[in-house]
Amino acid sequence: MSQDAFVDFQDVWLAYNDELLAQNHFAVEDINLQVKQGEFIAIVGPSGCGKSTFMKLTTGLRMPSKGRILIDGQPVTGPLKISGMAFQASSLLPWRTTLDNVLLPLEIVEPYRSNFKQKKAEYVERARKLLATVGLAGYEDKFPWQLSGGMQQRASICRALIHEPKMLLLDEPFGALDAFTREELWCILRDLWTAQKFNVILVTHDLRESVFLADTVYVMSKSPGRFVVKKEIDLPRPRDLEITYTPEFTNIVHELRGHIGAMRKTGAAIHQ
Repeated sequence: MSQDAFVDFQDVWLAYNDELLAQNHFAVEDINLQVKQGEFIAIVGPSGCGKSTFMKLTTGLRMPSKGRILIDGQPVTGPLKISGMAFQASSLLPWRTTLDNVLLPLEIVEPYRSNFKQKKAEYVERARKLLATVGLAGYEDKFPWQLSGGMQQRASICRALIHEPKMLLLDEPFGALDAFTREELWCILRDLWTAQKFNVILVTHDLRESVFLADTVYVMSKSPGRFVVKKEIDLPRPRDLEITYTPEFTNIVHELRGHIGAMRKTGAAIHQ
């Protein structure tokens, strides 16, 4: 469709198996979505609406039942190598230090894997720099159990970015953290994205988080999931936390909350 779309979903439907497909029972339906190069989008919606299913389609972990998906101009035919992922659970390996956890993608993803032994010193330096950027200098040799939840999540984001992916997929990455730590991590993510301008797809339940971080917020309906609202966030960048206390910010959050509330009551789709 769009020439400059980095992520391009064209009439995508997904049923989890052939039996459900035969019954026309879809997990997500009628998804048409174009995301520009370097754009930061957030997806919000009620639990069980298909947000995580959408992520699996984007990474090629699931193939659509109908329609097609292009990422960076290429059809998605299997798991993508150009993306990094971070989830609500940091899923750091407990027997590896912070540094070794961050290096993990370079050990398993080509072309880094083939060069890992020869270039290890260079990769270690890259990992140290990235950890310093997120405030984890001095923690390289600690194990996950020696880090707070917020520190583990910072390390997890470093691990997702170490191989310089073109796209970062975040599934509720800050959901388990306290409010102060969460806001601190919003700012870290904002700064990393501003510096590198990779594409970000953030799935979150937190409307403030979506409005603070994203260029565009999409609201997903109850299952079967479809995008029912597209809201472009007109707040100027760079955004500081102070903006979250302004009427402009609060009005957008209330508007999105209103859409989700209306869906909960009626189950009906609403559009832009």
